[in-house]
Amino acid sequence: MSNTVVEALLSQARTLHPQEIDLSLDRLRQLLTKLGDPQDRLPPVFHVAGTNGKGSTVAFLRACLEAAGKRVHVFTSPHLVRYNERIRLAGKLIDDDTLVSTLRDVLQINNGAPITVFEILTAAAFLAFSRTPADACVLEVGMGGRLDATNVVRQPAACGIAQLGLDHTSFLGSTILDIAAEKAGIAKPGVPLVLSRYPRTVTARIGEVAGPVGARLVLRGQDWDATLYNETFHYRDNHGKLDLTPPRLVGAHQIDNAGLAIAMLRHQNQVVVPEAAFRAGIGWADWPARLQRIATGPLFDLLPKGSELWLDGGHNPLAGRMLADRFRGHNLQERPFYLVAGMLTTKDAAGFLRPFGSRATALYAVPIEGHEHFTPTDLAAMAEAIGLPGRPADSVAAALKAIANGADRQRPPVVLICGSLYVAGRVLEVSGLIPA
Repeated sequence: MSNTVVEALLSQARTLHPQEIDLSLDRLRQLLTKLGDPQDRLPPVFHVAGTNGKGSTVAFLRACLEAAGKRVHVFTSPHLVRYNERIRLAGKLIDDDTLVSTLRDVLQINNGAPITVFEILTAAAFLAFSRTPADACVLEVGMGGRLDATNVVRQPAACGIAQLGLDHTSFLGSTILDIAAEKAGIAKPGVPLVLSRYPRTVTARIGEVAGPVGARLVLRGQDWDATLYNETFHYRDNHGKLDLTPPRLVGAHQIDNAGLAIAMLRHQNQVVVPEAAFRAGIGWADWPARLQRIATGPLFDLLPKGSELWLDGGHNPLAGRMLADRFRGHNLQERPFYLVAGMLTTKDAAGFLRPFGSRATALYAVPIEGHEHFTPTDLAAMAEAIGLPGRPADSVAAALKAIANGADRQRPPVVLICGSLYVAGRVLEVSGLIPA
């Protein structure tokens, strides 16, 4: 019932602005002023931007803080199944009644003024956070950084920028330097801005934006670094070295994200995190639909015995390269490797699929109900154009059935469902794996 109420309230909010995305801070600042500026009454804030990896970085931050015994607020986007996933109060997802009452308070105070749904949700998160005691708050940038709604926080404890790539180019700019400048817009005077490793020109562009603001740049390779060898996660900075258990999250890129989270925590002085908390937190951290293995549920049951089913919400060229690298060593002669993908028309589908050109057996293209998406026929044709056999399917279930029908019992397939967080959310819901 409450989920229906939340959707009804947000449907009401959608009538307040003609665009789903309109990057600005003015509307939200006016609303927050009417709400008593809850964003100024938060515990120490850790603010994370990036094209890819910011959600995983948030997960590592939360896990390490909670391993240190801290109560942690978290705001992330988008959700996979329920809006509640976006707001975590002192460690627990916001309950239905609190979410409904907070949204009602925000909409009532807004009183019909023009504002976007994301801004309403951000205001609701800040209001809920301000009403619940906690020791730390982790904020994930929704889009960009400079004009993202989360950027109204004046003095965070630390900021970080995860991996950078081309995405949302119609809003953030068409080059990696444009995007880097937008992400760098989260920089604040005197606040450490922790950077991942980028090409020199990208780091320089971030410095051009963050330097004049007075942010304290913390550079990977100079001020901190992280690597994996001998099955140990090694982190180092000017405070010393840590030898840790590798992250539970799958993929080489998670070393980068975990390192960024540790660097953010170790280069600030508002929240104390002991070494033992890093040891526990890096191994605990979990982030749904990021190279998540699905081993139960009706979709998994459609595949032959011995098959592997993986899920990832990645949807831009950088994510495509990371996912393809994860399966780089897969021998297609020993076991076929299939993609099941649905993609929005706002995404660079060809760029996402290109890294899989010689590394997958075939792609099954599926629709995304309720959203503007590439038709399965068109997406399959894009795959064909890069040398990846493409076949349209009516649904994820239909694709898995087709894969199963053509499977050799001696070579059970490996299947990766990818291309959209909307697809990922539906897979989790059907599989009974709703994030909690």
